[in-house]
Amino acid sequence: MYAVIQDRGKQYTVKPGERVRLDLMDAAAGTDVVFDRVLLVGGDAVRLGAPLVEGARVKATVLGEFKDRKIIVFKKKRRKKHRRKNGHRQRYTDVRVDTIEG
Repeated sequence: MYAVIQDRGKQYTVKPGERVRLDLMDAAAGTDVVFDRVLLVGGDAVRLGAPLVEGARVKATVLGEFKDRKIIVFKKKRRKKHRRKNGHRQRYTDVRVDTIEG
């Protein structure tokens, strides 16, 4: 069984027992979260929402937060002695999908 959920403008395909990397959430490690915006539920038969599947939801547990690898942003204007180097590390929330209902 699998589902396609929407969380803050992004779509994720999830399966029970799978770990998913979501954008940073304001939730502590060990708390349960419920995703009500389910766009598709698949398995033996596929149920497609228009836009959401009625009565479907995904329950998950927050495992913690982490940072991704650093990316380097380098900007340069030729012949002008202008260079700028900047780094960025995106923060994510690690979530384990427990059950898919519906």
